[in-house]
Amino acid sequence: MDIALDAGLDLVEIQPNANPPVCKILDYGRYKYQAQKKAAEARKKQKTVEIKEIKMRPNIDTHDYEVKMKNMLRFFNDGDKVKVTLRFRGREMAHQDLGMNLLNKVREETSEIAKVESSPKLEGRQMVMVLAPIK
Repeated sequence: MDIALDAGLDLVEIQPNANPPVCKILDYGRYKYQAQKKAAEARKKQKTVEIKEIKMRPNIDTHDYEVKMKNMLRFFNDGDKVKVTLRFRGREMAHQDLGMNLLNKVREETSEIAKVESSPKLEGRQMVMVLAPIK
């Protein structure tokens, strides 16, 4: 403590449970400031993964399908997850196999860049599948 007082610095206990306790002589205010800056920098660099949603219908046209796939690829390149929602209306519920075929087609086309996080399942009048990018 005398050495720390002579240097005008603080004596900081690093490991109190060790035998003998480990201490360090440093400017505690500056240490706290640097730790705060490091934490802010880490927060700034982290990327939050969003879930983007793509909505389709079972009898989607080829060009519309291609546009949706292009958007899906862009989302995967940004590192986001994609929730593919297939909405059935009216008598389309009788042809759920068409919806399953469409979601399987999406799965096959994105198999190189994305993995299936939750397989297609029917929730009321819509079929849902979640895809996540392969890191």
